[in-house]
Amino acid sequence: MNLPNKLTLMRVIMIPFFLVCLYMQTAPTRIAALVIFCAASLTDALDGHIARKYDLVTNFGKFMDPLADKLLVCSAMIALTDVESAVVLPSWVVIIIIAREFMITGFRTLAAEQNVVIAAGFWGKLKTISQMIMIIVLLLNINNAFFNILSYVLIVLSLLLTVISAVDYMVKNRNVLHG
Repeated sequence: MNLPNKLTLMRVIMIPFFLVCLYMQTAPTRIAALVIFCAASLTDALDGHIARKYDLVTNFGKFMDPLADKLLVCSAMIALTDVESAVVLPSWVVIIIIAREFMITGFRTLAAEQNVVIAAGFWGKLKTISQMIMIIVLLLNINNAFFNILSYVLIVLSLLLTVISAVDYMVKNRNVLHG
């Protein structure tokens, strides 16, 4: 198993530790949750960079990397609907975001059956980055006017980019539906 795949697996392994720290709801464990989430998010950027730079792209990585991203981000968002925080992530926002993930995963599965590989697009990458930044700001849990407004702006931005990226995938790859 190469380094990018190990980083991807490490990201998945970090999720339960992140969740335990977040749910313990003490200042030190909340900081630990933030650190774990940031480290896991960095492995996302790092594994893809290493895989492309050193030609270490594998089928396992193509499958597991986006799955690890979805598990990390969706786990964090679901947890943030439930924990005490300065700004609580609305559950309806999380439902829309997770619905998009299921839809695109199903779409990619349909494409794979037709031997079509749908790579992550610009809007999808931007969506993931915006969601990770939103989660980090929400994990900071700073209760003041600036951070509260910033949190709401990032929630709206993440939601908009989620919808835009879904439409982009569907329009660019609509031939898959007719295959």
